Amino acid sequence: MVIYQHLFWFYSHPAVYLMILPIFGIMSEVIPPHARRPIFGYKAIAYSNLAICIVGLFVWAHHMFTSGTPAWMRIFFTVSTLIVAVPTGVKIFSWVATLWGGKIRYTSAMLFAIGLLSMFVIGGLSGVTLGAAPFDMHVHDTYYVVGHFHYVLFGGSVFGIYAGIYHWFPKMTGRMMNETWGRIHFVLTFIGAHLTFLPMHELGLQGMPRRVAMYDPQFEAVNQICTIGAIVLGLSVIPFFINAAWSWLYGPKAPDNPWNAMTLEWTTHSPPAIENWEVLPVLTHGPYAYGQGEKQPVEATAVPAD
Repeated sequence: MVIYQHLFWFYSHPAVYLMILPIFGIMSEVIPPHARRPIFGYKAIAYSNLAICIVGLFVWAHHMFTSGTPAWMRIFFTVSTLIVAVPTGVKIFSWVATLWGGKIRYTSAMLFAIGLLSMFVIGGLSGVTLGAAPFDMHVHDTYYVVGHFHYVLFGGSVFGIYAGIYHWFPKMTGRMMNETWGRIHFVLTFIGAHLTFLPMHELGLQGMPRRVAMYDPQFEAVNQICTIGAIVLGLSVIPFFINAAWSWLYGPKAPDNPWNAMTLEWTTHSPPAIENWEVLPVLTHGPYAYGQGEKQPVEATAVPAD
């Protein structure tokens, strides 16, 4: 049974990183144009991705601190789990530094990106506590773990997907989404997520276990708060779907580059033409040079026919 747990978590914990690493890429693409600043520490972000991929292979047994693992193994996986938080912290620092002093435009995409930052930090901090064996052995398999997991994957992955949709919707469809309904969607999602998942940490500290069909009446009040939050969270998708469907059909036509972004996909039409460009673009300088002169990131140069 213990061998099966090792095999399961050796796969399943890196799978969590698999769900969040693409979102980190979305964040690095969304924040600079909406903050009008170059991404801070581009190379550090790139190398931290590689560090997560490597160190993330050696953290799986922190899920098994209560399974009879020897003390030396608990120490090793506690240390490795704390270490894997460092490259993630590098990303957070780089994104916050990009926002610092920027000319931030609070578009729907930017609001979801900032919401991701706040929720992922909370999820990351609770993850650090769970990575420490002495604490984890007390809250293992409780709702504290459920709260942490959803702050990371809902506050991380889902918020990042929403940010990416609002950012690239004009490029994909050639139409602009309604920003007012986008902000309503963000507010409902942000409030609903916190109401749903933040009280779960308290439930876990009080000892409420995961995977129960009926919970002890002493947990009823906090669970009611979670239920209200879940209802708000469910309702939050309604303005999003209405906004997306209406905008796709009837939204105002999007210019080729509505965000004045400087990455390559914004140098073609919205939506892109067949083969993306009529002429082959030639890179002339870096793609994140916001505030560094008026030059465009690429120059389109005709390619002679063979």
